[in-house]
Amino acid sequence: MMPFAMTRLIDQAKLQRTADWLAVALAASLPWSTSATSILAALWIVAVIPTLDCRALRETLLTPAGGLPVLLVALGVAGVLWADVSWAERWNGVGSFLKLLVIPLMLIHFQRSARGLCVAGGFLVSCAVLLLVSMIVQFAPGLSFNPLQADLVIVKNAATQSGEFVICIFGLLYLAVDCIERRRWLWLFALAAVAFGMLANMLFVATGRTALVMLPVLLAVFAVKRLSPRGIAVLTVAALAVGAVAWAASPYLRTRTLQAWTDYQTYQASDAQNSSGERLEFWKKSIGFVREAPVIGHGTGSIHDLFIASSVGKTGAAGSATTNPHNQTFAVAIQLGLVGAVLLWAMWIAHLMLFRGSGLAEWIGLVIVVQNIVGSAFNSHLFDFVQGWIYVIGVGVAGGMALKNSMALKNRAPPRPAAAGA
Repeated sequence: MMPFAMTRLIDQAKLQRTADWLAVALAASLPWSTSATSILAALWIVAVIPTLDCRALRETLLTPAGGLPVLLVALGVAGVLWADVSWAERWNGVGSFLKLLVIPLMLIHFQRSARGLCVAGGFLVSCAVLLLVSMIVQFAPGLSFNPLQADLVIVKNAATQSGEFVICIFGLLYLAVDCIERRRWLWLFALAAVAFGMLANMLFVATGRTALVMLPVLLAVFAVKRLSPRGIAVLTVAALAVGAVAWAASPYLRTRTLQAWTDYQTYQASDAQNSSGERLEFWKKSIGFVREAPVIGHGTGSIHDLFIASSVGKTGAAGSATTNPHNQTFAVAIQLGLVGAVLLWAMWIAHLMLFRGSGLAEWIGLVIVVQNIVGSAFNSHLFDFVQGWIYVIGVGVAGGMALKNSMALKNRAPPRPAAAGA
């Protein structure tokens, strides 16, 4: 009879493999279905918990990258105690934080897994399929799953789809440079075709304006991390050329971009209720809410009631009430004060520091963290379903791989000293 310990080892190995492929499926589901993502996330947690090592869990929670997300969640849970809203609102607010608890679990799992890149590949392939179907819908708009959308977006919305494509484009850009260095021209052509297809979709079909802000920021980060001065010059010229051609050739891009300025002017003139005006109004009110309770905030789940109270008797943009201030720092600071905001930024900085290396895993993680920080200036990305899970999965998987790479470098045996007289 096989010893109990060996049986347990085999069971754990099976569970770890199951968790690997569930993570691949989880990443692949993100561009398509919130229900599938929720189910797969729950199944992944169930599969991975029995495989956890208490020592590894303790060590991960003591690191900034693994511990700060948990501290932010703990503060969010504690915030229900001083919120002056219904318990339903309080627990709904807590739900926005809970996904961050998965980050340390993924950091642990993907330090020991060899399938981290399969997860990234699952997300890339899924987005490539989304691009393909999106191209088909251009010729048959009736096939869209969202017939009421102004943009021809198959699922979700233009902002979400553009954000997903931005991640893929910069992952492919890293691989393209690697192909150039290795002279793998066929692979370079394939990667460039997918990347340019996604970029064209963003510029001509479904533009998320936040994604347009992310592009130059991530290009600058890529240039600094990956290119020589000559490469930076070539990339700059190419980016300016592509931008100029896109601006001249895409009336849709010009309309979407200029609409932000037009909306702002209309809001300034008449307090009109439009996208730019509402955002500015939300930010003004958010600053006021934080000033009212600067240290620990108004409590978890308090955002909606505060905006409702501030909109009573008002019209236009000032009369809009929301559950989302469209800024992640404000979304945390309103509920948890400056203590929560400091924890949020400490977590972001810790995750940036996690991806200081130059490998593919470190680059993927860096793209996701930078994208989240930039996008969170205009949206509450960590609390949004898709963008929040992209951050959790991306940081968890890439972070686990980065930690494994770091440990491998530390454990590498030093070279033997040369023999005397050699």
